[in-house]
Amino acid sequence: MTLAIDVRGLNKHFGDKHVVQDLSLQVKQGEIFGFLGPNGSGKTTSIRMLCGLLTPDSGAGQCLGYDVIRETAAIKRHVGYMTQRFSLWEDLTIRENLDFIARMYGMKNRKQAVNAVLVKLGLDERRNQLAGALSGGWKQRLALAACMMHEPQLLLLDEPTAGVDPKARREFWDEIHQLAAQGISVLVSTHYMDEAERCHKLAYIARGKLLITGSAEEVIASQRLTAWEVSGAELQGLAEQLRHLPAVEQVTAFGSRLHVIGGDAALLEAALEPFRQLPGYQWQKIEAGLEDVFISLMERQNDQQEVV
Repeated sequence: MTLAIDVRGLNKHFGDKHVVQDLSLQVKQGEIFGFLGPNGSGKTTSIRMLCGLLTPDSGAGQCLGYDVIRETAAIKRHVGYMTQRFSLWEDLTIRENLDFIARMYGMKNRKQAVNAVLVKLGLDERRNQLAGALSGGWKQRLALAACMMHEPQLLLLDEPTAGVDPKARREFWDEIHQLAAQGISVLVSTHYMDEAERCHKLAYIARGKLLITGSAEEVIASQRLTAWEVSGAELQGLAEQLRHLPAVEQVTAFGSRLHVIGGDAALLEAALEPFRQLPGYQWQKIEAGLEDVFISLMERQNDQQEVV
């Protein structure tokens, strides 16, 4: 098994704030690894340590075989990093942006390299359009093209589809899976559960701590959550009553339905039994999803923080 990322015990402080705590992460070659967590959880700082932009305060490991502390320059040359915000030059055309990136990497045969990536990512017909005039989806595609210019074997993508319409998101993910099939490893942070489900493996980080890793199925199974779905009239009033039950961890509205989640199946079923006898409601047991798991993890972490 070849690991594109293999790091252990990475820590990063900003002043007295411990932003990333003992991060250990392994990503296989050709694997799409989803990195999830709430805003401010340490995802971006972790990604920047992996790509050589930030030096860890402590810890060790390798990225594409290069030491994450001593060989950051080499990592930068072999990794493609896509930031949260569009960071290319809006007053340059698509082709000019890519040509400038190629110059930065000192690439030979720049013209051929730029033409190849324009065709590969479907940008050729727009090559002379100003970057600032592009929609969110086309800016995203241009940013990915810039990441791919120097043919990296690892892509680090920080919330690459934020603010992009569903069609563009789907096309983007189709491209990511094609790249993974070619052996390119991808670590991508996202808030979208449908995107998380398209990853081979997931990790969830909160308050700088990595809480869980595994496939989507493994992550869901590990938390052993029980879920019930209820439909009917006056759901808002019912939801308020259910939220006060000790056995209930989450009550979430999905259109004309409620999802009721708990960590103890027997206690939850007993607590819901009186409500299941009420007329006008239809109840059924369902499978908990990734969103349920991550909300549960976040709330438990918040509860632990309040206790401390």
